[in-house]
Amino acid sequence: MAGVDKPRVEAAVIELLAAIGEDAQRPGLERTPARVAEAYSEFFSGIGEDPLEHLRESVPVGDDGNGEVVLLRDISFRSICEHHLLPFLGKAHVAYLPGERVVGLGRLPLVVDTLASRPQLQERLTEQIADALERGLEARGVLVVLDAVHGCVAARGVRQANSSTVTVASRGALAEPARRAELFALIGHGAADAHA
Repeated sequence: MAGVDKPRVEAAVIELLAAIGEDAQRPGLERTPARVAEAYSEFFSGIGEDPLEHLRESVPVGDDGNGEVVLLRDISFRSICEHHLLPFLGKAHVAYLPGERVVGLGRLPLVVDTLASRPQLQERLTEQIADALERGLEARGVLVVLDAVHGCVAARGVRQANSSTVTVASRGALAEPARRAELFALIGHGAADAHA
């Protein structure tokens, strides 16, 4: 991937500032085009990246191949909504039922971050994470829940600053209603509650 063309982004920001009646050279704005270009290189770093690369290094589950569910809760993520180029921020809860292998827990946030770091829709992001885990791990089941606050809902239009959007994607054995309900309960409670 070539990455973000920072000089081009800077030129576009200068034009955008002029289009809204601002002077890109005034104090306070003179470094804004460079700052936006730097931010965009981070926000969109997942474009052209393969999330499955994070899942290649794995370890076998064991002889029976019937590992229990792996659930990683409260993965912080940020993405940019493709409709208004405003951020949406939230938590991802990711579960998978291993097939023959598992990956290090730090790999799961990398998958989320890679897919979130491109212009997105929350609904599509949820499905893409589930697809990546199902394919990359050959998991027997996958459940992904995203809970996010959208800048386009909070700061413009209806201005619902306290609302969040929840999306769910499930695959395989974790698409069964009883298994989903069990995982929803674990997502909603602390680890101590899960063992009570």
